[in-house]
Amino acid sequence: MQGLSGLRTLVLNMDMQPLSWAPLSVWSWEDAFVAVHQERVIQVRSYEGVRIHSASREYEVPAVVALKSYRRRRHVAFTRYHLFLRDGFTCQYCGNPFAAKDLTFDHVIPRSRGGQTSWTNIVACCGRDNLRKGARTLSQAGMRLLRQPFEPTVFQLDAAARALPRAKGELHQTWMDFLYWGAELQH
Repeated sequence: MQGLSGLRTLVLNMDMQPLSWAPLSVWSWEDAFVAVHQERVIQVRSYEGVRIHSASREYEVPAVVALKSYRRRRHVAFTRYHLFLRDGFTCQYCGNPFAAKDLTFDHVIPRSRGGQTSWTNIVACCGRDNLRKGARTLSQAGMRLLRQPFEPTVFQLDAAARALPRAKGELHQTWMDFLYWGAELQH
């Protein structure tokens, strides 16, 4: 029997698409199990060979669940992760990719000059370029943006998240029928 430690459950919307790609929608297996038994979700797949026991019953552990009603995502929360995802974890000045821990963000129009903290005025930036630009405008610093900042749609962020490389073992094999990571279909 496989252990329960570290098992997560993929959460799908009612249309069998992941509830979110940015980040991928997963719950702990415990939360998913409770939601199944409270009839808030439908258990779509189970972990093979993994069971839990009560005093009188044996239960399968949910690997994939689907919401019973469609959840519409209208907007993207303005977070560091979503900003870095929008910009492809790439400094918008030098064009080099960085790990999230090595990125910061920059106000294109500095706050000291009336710039707002918003999707359309903030970009992902490496520490070196952030220091180089400082509280100056782009023209004063002699710098250029790779692209203008914009407020992404849910679909744009989902596409960016799907394009990210995944760590080996991050996606359980049971989930693969519901995730389309650019793999070719077998004939």
